[in-house]
Amino acid sequence: MKSRDPQSRSMLVLCPYPIGVAAGQRLKFEQYYDDWRSAGWTVTTSPFMSHSLWRHAYERGHLARKAIGVARGFGLRMRDLFRIRRYDLVYCFMYATPIGGSGMERLVRRLSKRLVFDVEDNVIGELADGLNDHPNRLLRLLKGKGKATYLIRTADHVISSSPMLNDRCRELNRKNAATYISSSVDTARFVPRGSYDDADKPVIGWTGTFSSRPYLDLLRPVFEALARTHKFKLRVIGNFDYEFAGMEVDVIRWSAEHEVSDLQGIDIGVYPLPNDDWVIGKSGLKAITYMAMGIPCVATDVGTTPMIIRDGENGLLARTPEEWVDALGRLLDDADLRRRLGQQARADAVAKYSTTAIAADYRRVLDSVMSKA
Repeated sequence: MKSRDPQSRSMLVLCPYPIGVAAGQRLKFEQYYDDWRSAGWTVTTSPFMSHSLWRHAYERGHLARKAIGVARGFGLRMRDLFRIRRYDLVYCFMYATPIGGSGMERLVRRLSKRLVFDVEDNVIGELADGLNDHPNRLLRLLKGKGKATYLIRTADHVISSSPMLNDRCRELNRKNAATYISSSVDTARFVPRGSYDDADKPVIGWTGTFSSRPYLDLLRPVFEALARTHKFKLRVIGNFDYEFAGMEVDVIRWSAEHEVSDLQGIDIGVYPLPNDDWVIGKSGLKAITYMAMGIPCVATDVGTTPMIIRDGENGLLARTPEEWVDALGRLLDDADLRRRLGQQARADAVAKYSTTAIAADYRRVLDSVMSKA
């Protein structure tokens, strides 16, 4: 019988979405699989959603397809329960199942030799009263209480998406083991287009999914006011249709193949957020993505954002609609300002938020869990 390599370690990743489609996975842990394998890990990923369910989950209708997809997802999780004990470590992102109570999470914890829980965005609303602040009504209705609370409390280590959320997680975790790891991007792939032209119609852009669409809608009155004094085009990169009467809107369906070139067509990035409890755990991923592309960004001055964007140095911050209109107007008027902020943003992204800069943070957590268990 062949003996097992003593340096080889096995990991099962439980996550909501298929590999390579959701930004919260793609631009967090997924992009470190090769680094983990180089460190001796074998990585097996088990998404709850199929590609079919992912494509239709946030669209109206398709109820039969959605029901089949959810049933399939629960079937896969039942299969996972029978094989969890084979793995040295289970890496769970957000939850074991996206709907229902915490029963599956409790079974996963009980059967896992070691468990790392990676929580992205904010579960503070859930910790308090069941996702009442979450912008997605469907999730508020379907997701049971206590899932994240239980995993935060019982995990061998928690990876969080913001310093403020990390403080909460450390207080809750029975081992006080929680680490903030920033979102990051591969700055060798996400590269600027190389010019900041004084275009006749600069492009203001936003990228995201259906679940974060309410954040984009916050800027509708801002865009309406701005359109009275400036010429610009709005680009929306996502997985949904978007209309804005009286405004030129370029709607692009996100694809991995064209992601970088689609972003390169943006002159100014926007990262709007509400000032509420849910946002405290936002990782600032959109801002970091714009920065890596050398795109000057205007972002809401709340949560983690002012830790990433230094107002007037590598981007602009705004709180009120009037400040948003002023900041976007300045960038639309001044190509040199776009160039200066964008170039500094790119330099900061490479130094602080690249996969090269962040990789060691993940390795330290994994090594720590293995050494203490």
